[in-house]
Amino acid sequence: MSNAVSTIAEPPVAAPNMAVGFRKIRLLAPALLLLVVFFLLPVLSLLLRSVLEPTPGIQNYAQLFGSTTYLRVFGNTFFVASVVTAVTVVIGFPTAWLLAIAPRWIGKLVFAILLLSMWTNLLARTFAWMVLLQQTGPINRLLMWLGVIHEPLTLVNNLTGVTIGMTYIMLPFLVMPLHATLRAIDPTTLRAAAICGASRWQAFWRVLVPLAMPGIASGALMVFVMALGYFVTPALLGGPEYMMLAELIAQLVQQLLNWGLAGAAALVLLLVTLSLYAVQLRFSGRAASASGVH
Repeated sequence: MSNAVSTIAEPPVAAPNMAVGFRKIRLLAPALLLLVVFFLLPVLSLLLRSVLEPTPGIQNYAQLFGSTTYLRVFGNTFFVASVVTAVTVVIGFPTAWLLAIAPRWIGKLVFAILLLSMWTNLLARTFAWMVLLQQTGPINRLLMWLGVIHEPLTLVNNLTGVTIGMTYIMLPFLVMPLHATLRAIDPTTLRAAAICGASRWQAFWRVLVPLAMPGIASGALMVFVMALGYFVTPALLGGPEYMMLAELIAQLVQQLLNWGLAGAAALVLLLVTLSLYAVQLRFSGRAASASGVH
């Protein structure tokens, strides 16, 4: 009597489809080529220039961090970016809340204004603010006509002009993500807080602001990162006292022809920006996990 040997057949392992994989690589090739040509190679060029010009070594970085003038430019950059971010949050939060609770036609109108400001040329917007803020401009004339001031205010070539111009440009980048966060908040939450005895101010600070904090933090970090590398608006509306790092890099390249020091400054700015962007991605991932989005 022969013994029957029973074998359990395992499901066949699907062989990798090389054709599909090669097709995916071909589809990604243009994007990878674009990334290499327009990002990786320029960054490597900056790195090489910063350590090879005028002589090999790290003297450019030593000069950058050892000079009080350059350190002051670094301080100006972070200070202006912080001020612009704070003012943008103060103005952007009520704007986003208005968009979330306003009637539909008002929301569409405000959104249209925001989008129109984003689509307008950056240089044109900055020159418009130069005209508006100058001592003989409409703003000073209106304030003097109303009797608020008796002599024109200096609103350009200082921190005030830079803050106004950059806040106007950065505002849509905060309002858009914050508006989405506020729209996702259940209105019954605020009603429940009112039923439990909370005043409007308490409901705002203890309920609305904590629920909107992911959108506030995400938008504020985006504004701060973008403000660090801005050049046109600070150069036209600011002054030498508040020179920012991007303006310094342009001056080193165009006027002083110091490519090594400019490369070192640009690389430091890039590393700071990428670090903050990594923080933003990590924060966004945690926020999504906390809300149950996978």
